Amino acid sequence: MVRRPLSSFIGGTRLTAAWLLLTIAVAIAYFLAARLSLALLTKPDGVAVFWPAAGVAAGLLIALGPRARWPVVIGAMGATIGANLLGDRSFWSAVVFAVCNAGEALIIAALIDRYFGSPFTLDRLSHVIGFLGAAVAGTAISGIGGTLGFLFHKSTAPILTTWYHWFTSDGLGVVTVAPLLIGLNASVRDPPPNREMFEGAVALGTLIVLSAALIFLPRERWATVLALAALFPLLLWLGARCRPVFSSAAAFIVSLTIVCTTTFGIGVFGDTNFPAAERILSAQAGILAVSLCSYVLAALFEERRRHEAMLTESEARLQEALTAGGVAAFDWEVSSDKSRRSDNAALILGFDPKESFGGAEFFARVHQNDRSQLLAQLRDLRPERPILDSTFRFIRHDGREIWLEQTAKGEFDSAGRLVRMRGLTLDITDRKHAEQRQDLLIAELDHRVKNVLARVAVVARQTREGSSTMDHFVESLDGRIQSMAAAHALLSQTRWRGVGLNDLVRDQLAPYALRANVKIAGPNIVLTATATQALAMVLHELATNAAKYGALSTAGAVSVTWQKPVADGAATTLTIIWRELSGPQVTVPIQSGFGTSLIRDLIPHELGGRVDLVFEPGGVFCRIDIPVASA
Repeated sequence: MVRRPLSSFIGGTRLTAAWLLLTIAVAIAYFLAARLSLALLTKPDGVAVFWPAAGVAAGLLIALGPRARWPVVIGAMGATIGANLLGDRSFWSAVVFAVCNAGEALIIAALIDRYFGSPFTLDRLSHVIGFLGAAVAGTAISGIGGTLGFLFHKSTAPILTTWYHWFTSDGLGVVTVAPLLIGLNASVRDPPPNREMFEGAVALGTLIVLSAALIFLPRERWATVLALAALFPLLLWLGARCRPVFSSAAAFIVSLTIVCTTTFGIGVFGDTNFPAAERILSAQAGILAVSLCSYVLAALFEERRRHEAMLTESEARLQEALTAGGVAAFDWEVSSDKSRRSDNAALILGFDPKESFGGAEFFARVHQNDRSQLLAQLRDLRPERPILDSTFRFIRHDGREIWLEQTAKGEFDSAGRLVRMRGLTLDITDRKHAEQRQDLLIAELDHRVKNVLARVAVVARQTREGSSTMDHFVESLDGRIQSMAAAHALLSQTRWRGVGLNDLVRDQLAPYALRANVKIAGPNIVLTATATQALAMVLHELATNAAKYGALSTAGAVSVTWQKPVADGAATTLTIIWRELSGPQVTVPIQSGFGTSLIRDLIPHELGGRVDLVFEPGGVFCRIDIPVASA
């Protein structure tokens, strides 16, 4: 046996209780409305003149949706049968009327759901028209069944007359009551603000007082017209200032007043001096006129408010987009020199948004070197060439210079004179600065490439002159170019902001370093790009000579040390000591080659430093002094 969870049982119980309460509420509301309607019947068919109960069922189904279908259907049918049996209707006629009333509500709600969806509101004119169409269709169809039901009531009236009376009474009931229920449901989902609630309540209270006062007007035809005309300003106020639910409430109040006065013989619509048919027709016309006027006005004003809100939101988003993109829109009337600019123009151009900023003042702040060109482009505009596309510098009120790119289209009169300019102004200051930085980088790159190529050319020529064979030339040239490439790679890693001396020394000695034959010691000092390139070539030559003839060619060792730069008179100097230990005995070369010349001459030439190269018998010693400003 499968046991249902307790939460599922509780949820089902709550749903059943809500379903039962809704059924009872619908039955009570429908019954009271039906009893009021059955107090005034047409002759000789016995159809109710007004049937607001139809609006109760249809309005609840539209407002609550398909989930309320069965409570509304059962409640409406039960109330219809009860109300008719308490009158002079037969049981079978009451059953037929109950089926027709429930079916009517189902048809109207189904048509609304089919074409407009859920939730449904009367805040659009198309929705109002659709609602009226659904009400006409539903009541017309239910009227056919209702007319057949009167056969059980032994009605002697023509069938078409009976159908017409059913159609008009149910139709007016749907039109007057259902919108109020639909509006109340919408207000529960989205409550109006307190200001609107207060204003709507005051207007409805005034309407109630005015409706009560109009009951006691003289029983003349002009009084009927005056009564309806007096209500129009309040209906207009409610439609313009409040949501449609307040207009629906106003229509309901007026309709209920007309129904009660007609039913109980009070006031203008209850004057027994006029034929009943004429009074009923006047009352129905009055209800229809007030209801349609209220709904249409409310829908039109609500659409306007919604469109204004959408326009305001759209303008706000446009302003945000313009501000984010650094773009300002403008409209300049040439003849009057009046200009209108988007809100963010003050931020871009740097003026007070409260002050007027005409074309003359704008051109006065264009950079003097760009102003004549901009004015010339403006004068060259023609009806066949109306587009202005210019780039210029602009001096803001705070003195800051910015770059603007302006694209605009001119409008001309019949004589071909420029009368208006509309367009966009784009702040391209950052882009211009980026272009300038790029130009500097390209120039610097061009300079460095030229220096590198010149250095390669000199190295190639000197290497060729100092080489006895082609193999020796290729080997020497390859090593020196590899040294330059390694230094370049280190500089690229730091975007040419400099290289640490530790990294440079290790990189140049890496091809020759074993576990204990190289000692490197000193603080990590950052060298400039020029110092890195020059010192890399010197270290390469020292390492190459040590590997071929010195300490690194045997089991010797090399020590490269330096200390923190110290002041030497007016200058601060970085001193690097190269010392070879435990290598073969060193003899002073009879003739200096390119490598020795490079070690002695490159640092003084490139960096203004000093190199002391000594061929001691115990090993080569080299002291390199580099000014800190160059390092």
